[in-house]
Amino acid sequence: MKKSSIIGMIIIAIAIGVIVSTYADSSTYGSFSEAKETQKELHIVGKLNKSKEMVYNPQQDANYFSFYMIDNKGKECKVEFTGTKPQDFEKSEQIVLTGQMSGGSFQANKILMKCPSKYTQDKIEVTEFKANKQANI
Repeated sequence: MKKSSIIGMIIIAIAIGVIVSTYADSSTYGSFSEAKETQKELHIVGKLNKSKEMVYNPQQDANYFSFYMIDNKGKECKVEFTGTKPQDFEKSEQIVLTGQMSGGSFQANKILMKCPSKYTQDKIEVTEFKANKQANI
């Protein structure tokens, strides 16, 4: 075999290995119930439970934030995030968490928020004004 053929096969084998390892490490969407059954990292979509307490005290620990979230299947769970509280967190319409269950709470390592659109809050109705086409000359 030629050296170029051997080098080509090695590059293809490395590329296949990278693709397989990336696919194996990717997380999937699930619910809190599924997160309790697996140790894999999951994406969980839900809404903030505004009736329960959010804990964030930057003077005591600026890298601890906890809250309660209800996933899309209606299951509620306490979420603990090692990081600062996102700005306008209470205004978010939907939350996507990335993490896994640990003990009785979900340990999030990433929080993505869908905030209300600034373009739909204050709708303005525009009507067309037609001027009289007959002009007095």
